[in-house]
Amino acid sequence: MVARKRVSPPGLRVVNLGTLDDAIGFHLRRAQDASFRAFASSAGRHDLKPGHFAALLVIVNNPGIGQGALGQAISRDKSSVTPIIQTLFNRGLIDRQTSAFDRRRIQLSITTSGRALLRRLVPHVRAHDRKLDTIAGADKPVLLRALRRIANEIS
Repeated sequence: MVARKRVSPPGLRVVNLGTLDDAIGFHLRRAQDASFRAFASSAGRHDLKPGHFAALLVIVNNPGIGQGALGQAISRDKSSVTPIIQTLFNRGLIDRQTSAFDRRRIQLSITTSGRALLRRLVPHVRAHDRKLDTIAGADKPVLLRALRRIANEIS
């Protein structure tokens, strides 16, 4: 058998990642970026980022949820959840109301437009998740346990 020389397109070369090649955090980020790009390409015409979709889904399933609880549920701190809420509110996808029990607390709920957008996006999300399920294969339960453990214990 004749060994074939690997040819790279002009200007491109194989990059040595060094210790990054074995770094879980690096590969988590690469996987997240790839997943977000794939999600955006299928749902892009709706102009909704994955984090915004996650927020909408949590709000629809938890009417009246506060900003702090939403941030905790989608792993965002106050400084990053506030712009998400503002964007969703400005697009008419959610409403904000002051709590009758605590005037300092804002309660979030989904609007009719928000529900309609979720209905349009859910098929894209399900198709995206089916692709991820196929990639993970029989290892999906192990992968999910590991990811949840990382998310819960890393702080």
